[in-house]
Amino acid sequence: MAAVNLGIVTEAEWAGDASGRSGIDKRPVDGPVPVLAEGLAGDFIGERAHHGGADKAVYAYAEEDAAWWSAEIGRSIRSGGFGENLTTYAVDVTGAVIGEQWAVGTAVLQVTMPRTPCTTFAGFWGVPDLIRRFTVRATPGAYLRVLRAGEVGAGDPVEVVERPAHGVTIGEVFRATSLEPELLPRLLDAEDLPEKIREKARRRLAGRG
Repeated sequence: MAAVNLGIVTEAEWAGDASGRSGIDKRPVDGPVPVLAEGLAGDFIGERAHHGGADKAVYAYAEEDAAWWSAEIGRSIRSGGFGENLTTYAVDVTGAVIGEQWAVGTAVLQVTMPRTPCTTFAGFWGVPDLIRRFTVRATPGAYLRVLRAGEVGAGDPVEVVERPAHGVTIGEVFRATSLEPELLPRLLDAEDLPEKIREKARRRLAGRG
């Protein structure tokens, strides 16, 4: 693990929360951080209608993908710059299988779904067309649910301790729900994918939106 990051309260016009506050600005912290069922202790979450909760308790983004974006936009992106709690290295986050389990520190986390880019993210970066560019790049990072509470810290390895056989990845789910609807049938094989996404896939496959 390259870094563990906690959100601070940011007040801005681009913040999507009705109160004008966002937790997208996450900063690296020292020492172990408790991981609870709803996320990392001390992490501020603004738009709770869209972020947080059991299926989005923790957000991970790969240091290698961040390096690509740094080169793409011509400026350094620090750990936490994607709003991620965990900045990983040597982990194929986009290729992570829905439902696979990560042992990190003393916690066990489960991969659930990709992140969907939003206007708050674009405003935070100051890149107006970021949603389009992020969608085309299709390295969205992974949300995780907490299967076993514990503590995580920078330097902890990420060990995949279980991986479902269906093989449906974070990248496939993201592409299926954005630019490649022909992948939608695959989503029905991933039982650990949140039901609202599976139901959306069913509706689209049935021609109901």
